[in-house]
Amino acid sequence: MKFDNVALVFKKDWVEISRNWQVLFPVMVVPIVFSMILPLTMLNFPSQTGALGPLQGLFSNLPGTVKALFLNFDQRQVIFYMVAVYFFAPFFLIIPLIAASVIASDSFAGEKERRTIEALLATPVSDSEMFLGKMLVAFAAAMMSTLGSFIVYISVVDTISLGLFDGMLILPNLTWLLLIFLLAPTVSLASVGLTVTISARVKGFREAQQINAILIVPILVVVFGEAWIAVILGPVTIAGLVGVFVLADLLMFLLGVRLFNREEILSKMT
Repeated sequence: MKFDNVALVFKKDWVEISRNWQVLFPVMVVPIVFSMILPLTMLNFPSQTGALGPLQGLFSNLPGTVKALFLNFDQRQVIFYMVAVYFFAPFFLIIPLIAASVIASDSFAGEKERRTIEALLATPVSDSEMFLGKMLVAFAAAMMSTLGSFIVYISVVDTISLGLFDGMLILPNLTWLLLIFLLAPTVSLASVGLTVTISARVKGFREAQQINAILIVPILVVVFGEAWIAVILGPVTIAGLVGVFVLADLLMFLLGVRLFNREEILSKMT
């Protein structure tokens, strides 16, 4: 594999994506909702009430070390901590999944609609180089979106916690750093590989999005649940999930390249 060829595919697609607002709009809006609008709404809840209410189930599943920490907190602080550290954590796996799926759906299917795929397929770039270049574009955009959201989110959380916890900053902690910098990238790559494979085998962008939407919903449910459990159980569990998704990433890439057939794509375009 020649990484110069991978870089050429990446640069070409990056320029095209940066001009396509149909693709960029959801990638920009979703992070704003999850990192700013929802947190500002829900994290102000502790200042309005001291009722644990619907968070009681989450509280009962927390490890003993965390419950011991709560002995030094009042109920408003407990609610804020649980919402900020545990409740919102799974959303930061949803952000890269959504961002990656939108961009990856456009990877091959969008080029078919724009009639630029013939020129790309006629180049001496190998199937694996082309597939990897397409994957990296969606992955890079998804991780930029995730990291930007993370910075905004911890800024919001720590700004509020300064007053509520008498100067204590509650984020980032080790669990969140592993979530953002290890688990989110590996989850995102698996999603990208699946979506690029779909994009290569359908006729257009909308069809790719429709199929991806059907597949992504159960994936989101599973990832959301696993992320919540992993964050509650801590770094060791997150590290285990990272290992599982690294294997899934490799398998998804190999399967995608195996199913990719440029001759079949060209024959359908003529």
